[in-house]
Amino acid sequence: MIKEPYENLANAIVLRAVKDYRKAVKTLQKKPRNKKAKEEIRSIEKFIKSEWFDVLTKINPEKLLESLQMEVKDERKRKRIFTKSI
Repeated sequence: MIKEPYENLANAIVLRAVKDYRKAVKTLQKKPRNKKAKEEIRSIEKFIKSEWFDVLTKINPEKLLESLQMEVKDERKRKRIFTKSI
């Protein structure tokens, strides 16, 4: 069936956006004034909320963003706890 390669491509696009988001967040944590990282995050959030994202996947965009933002908060907590324990 021809649909499978397109689904694989769509999944790869969404996965790349998630990886890029995580990378931009890590960059921003290290360099809070990094304009490129801030713009990357805004751009990916815009993509996730777009109609194009809905065409690519059945993933709920709000749930995905919520999950990514929870990862950021959890990572910050872990770093604070680790830093305090040293």
